[in-house]
Amino acid sequence: MSDFKELVELCKGHRVYVQTHNFPDPDAIASAYGIRNLLALYDIESKLCYDGRIDKLSASKLLDTFQMQIYPYAELLKEMKEDDYIICVDTQKNGGNVTDFVGDEVACIDHHPTFVPMEYKYQDIRITGACATLIAEYYSKLGVSPDEDTATALLYGIKMDTLQFSRGVTDLDIEMFRFLFPFCNKEKLVKLERNNMEFADLRAYGAAIESIELYDKTGFSCIPFSCPDALIAILADFILALVEVDVAVVYSYREDGIKLSVRSEDPNVHAGNLLNQMLADLGNGGGHAAMAGGFIRKDKVEKLGNYPGDAIRNLFLKTMGRL
Repeated sequence: MSDFKELVELCKGHRVYVQTHNFPDPDAIASAYGIRNLLALYDIESKLCYDGRIDKLSASKLLDTFQMQIYPYAELLKEMKEDDYIICVDTQKNGGNVTDFVGDEVACIDHHPTFVPMEYKYQDIRITGACATLIAEYYSKLGVSPDEDTATALLYGIKMDTLQFSRGVTDLDIEMFRFLFPFCNKEKLVKLERNNMEFADLRAYGAAIESIELYDKTGFSCIPFSCPDALIAILADFILALVEVDVAVVYSYREDGIKLSVRSEDPNVHAGNLLNQMLADLGNGGGHAAMAGGFIRKDKVEKLGNYPGDAIRNLFLKTMGRL
């Protein structure tokens, strides 16, 4: 663990932005919120920011519940300067799912594997089930009790990213849950966990079910229309829940390319490495052993030929050695 006070010293005298990955999920938002509130205890003001959209109901509920202010990049273009400091949280520069903002990415706090090594003035990159776990540990090590809202948000981030402690969970995730729980608002936590699906999501579920194909124990589902990042990830979890599936691949066609999400329960298939290798000449991808995301750029889709779905399936199976 890096010394958080080094980050405090680094940020003094600078305008600071805390940037999440594009289309931030609850873990990213909660982590950024926790960092902002901790920095504020040392008289360092910062703004939360992102690119893309808040396209997940659970993320919107989190923002509304705690009245969080997170700014889309488009609203910051006129004020951000090249010498402003940016702290990347739950993402890494050039990680494929984060826009390069104006400003200097001086720090990175993330729980994902590194696929594009970068130099930061401060970094804390460790593999855990949730990035919120790392933020909670800062409070714990500093002997700082998080306020009720911060504790509840961080707890929610941990529970969501570990799929209720069933995915990628580490001892530290459990330890930080234990640390945060006495400070949280139990009623708000329960409310956040209820009703996280919208009626419109059912269309995507229907498409995923209708299109599913099984090859050995790999399940492929195609969403033939634009689908939010977060929902694609949820659908990958949904397909992985099938007894017959140990690797799930879900992809959605968009105007700017093809978005993919992979889930793996096979110890021999590292989802992040699989996507990173498979998309090396087509776009970008990466993530954890159990969960990963990637994107095929529009200008590369033509390389998949007249039947891109077949090409995607064959690329995955070949990369996994199942073809």
